[in-house]
Amino acid sequence: MKFIVKLFPEIIIKSKPVRKKFIKQLRDNLRKLLIPIDPELHIVREWDRITIETQCRADADIAAILAVLSNTPGIAHVIEVAEYPLVDVHDIYEKVRDAVGDSLRGKTFAVRCKRTGDHDFNSNEVERYVGGGLNQYSETGGVRLKDPDEVVRVEVRKNQFFVVKQRHEGLGGYPIGTVDSVVSLISGGFDSTVSSYMTMKRGMRTHFCFFNLGGREHEVGVKEVALYLWQKFGASHRVKFISVPFEDVVAEILKNVENSQMGVILKRMMLRAAEQVAAELEAPALVTGEAVSQVSSQTLTNLSVIDQVTDTLVLRPLITTDKLDIINTASRIGTEQFAANMPEYCGVISVKPTTRARPERIAAEEEKFDFSVLERAVASARYINIDKLADEEVSHTEVEVLPIPLAEAVVLDVRHPDEVDRKPLRLERNRVACMPFYELHKRCVELDRDTVYQLYCDKGVMSRLHAAHLLEQGYDNIKVYRPS
Repeated sequence: MKFIVKLFPEIIIKSKPVRKKFIKQLRDNLRKLLIPIDPELHIVREWDRITIETQCRADADIAAILAVLSNTPGIAHVIEVAEYPLVDVHDIYEKVRDAVGDSLRGKTFAVRCKRTGDHDFNSNEVERYVGGGLNQYSETGGVRLKDPDEVVRVEVRKNQFFVVKQRHEGLGGYPIGTVDSVVSLISGGFDSTVSSYMTMKRGMRTHFCFFNLGGREHEVGVKEVALYLWQKFGASHRVKFISVPFEDVVAEILKNVENSQMGVILKRMMLRAAEQVAAELEAPALVTGEAVSQVSSQTLTNLSVIDQVTDTLVLRPLITTDKLDIINTASRIGTEQFAANMPEYCGVISVKPTTRARPERIAAEEEKFDFSVLERAVASARYINIDKLADEEVSHTEVEVLPIPLAEAVVLDVRHPDEVDRKPLRLERNRVACMPFYELHKRCVELDRDTVYQLYCDKGVMSRLHAAHLLEQGYDNIKVYRPS
């Protein structure tokens, strides 16, 4: 089976050296992501596209390949094609008729042809000949050049031609690795997850920085959404998850800072800390999910005062975005349910927060703050490779990982519903129950204490992460099912 990867248009208009660099990076990213699915995969970088050939025939494997192609930044769309040697225009018609003729029954259609190379015919002649033949000898609803029910696509390329069987939309954007790294301040809510996705889509290797304000449940939730984003959109490049203990910073603010100024000062402390994290990772920019006036700390005046504490560039991809648009994007990329189920911990609540912070007032309040508390928090930050998050959790709790399901166990599929739909888990002897990992912390009370549960996910990361957390909470009937 062959797939043709079409480049995001902004890549095509780059200068030759830059375009070559971007295409090479995209090819390398795809190879890294697809080889685990098909070790015999053949991938070729060309000037205006990338071609991929696979010998996989199983529906689950093809679906996995398409999932990677649809979620890898740098791709405009992917076409699934049937390839043939070029004979003449009549042969093109016959091959197209055999490939798509039955699918046009009762439908209006149009033929579109793209051609590269020297031939004794042009694209319009192919379109007229193939369209006329299909209209005459197939039971179609007729030719309609504007807004047809179906578009039949043909590509003629030198001595070959391709019939497009199906088209799949891509993310667009730039290949990860073609733009500098960034550190995204992530809380797990709608805004920070969408802004992180947007920087990944634009080709930035995105590290995740979480400020722990005191909630263990919150930290586990943020780890899982960061892991989800990385696995789906950025797994071609390893990144860090940084957890900064901010409980003492919050306590110092609550103790010494005037109530109305607390929100702005907390954000300033976070930027000061994040600046040092970014320097450690050699990342030239920070990313936040702030949007103008969404909350009191995000007025233009307050954002200006907040930014004064750092010389590091602060990117705000959502700055003029409406909340509904953010939620819709979260729904599309699969993080809406994470945000909706995220445990909340609000460390600083101002009764009447300022919307027009004055630099001199903020400076006076910060003079009351013991900055050694902030220094200790930054020094205590934990830097973890994101693909090792489960190992970090398991190091505190012994999790039993088994290659087969126990006879009496219920296998709990904790994958995202999209993954379950693409590749359902079916076992002959064990009952399989689905409980998405972003719901586990709320629904774990539903688990029968007398039943053994084995958590399952594709890569064994999310299952071990949550098994460790459930064991910590006293659920000693939890294990992991990880097929060998």
